[in-house]
Amino acid sequence: MSIKIKLYGAERCHKSQYYKKHLEKLNLNYEFLDVELNEANAEALRNLYENRKLNFPTIMIGDKKLRNPSDADLKKWIEKLI
Repeated sequence: MSIKIKLYGAERCHKSQYYKKHLEKLNLNYEFLDVELNEANAEALRNLYENRKLNFPTIMIGDKKLRNPSDADLKKWIEKLI
């Protein structure tokens, strides 16, 4: 079973771009879900948070939600879940 990685963000967001490059550098398959260009992606992100805000970038690794994680936290969860 492979764990899915989803990156909720926006093209204009420098942190979203940072995570895209970081995941690519690690040769990880992920799905980029732009929350500004696609309302379904925005609604999916809102549903992850009690306050229903567009808290991006958010990375989902399986069921684990990481809001703007540090490199160390991201690495820890990738190693634990992948």
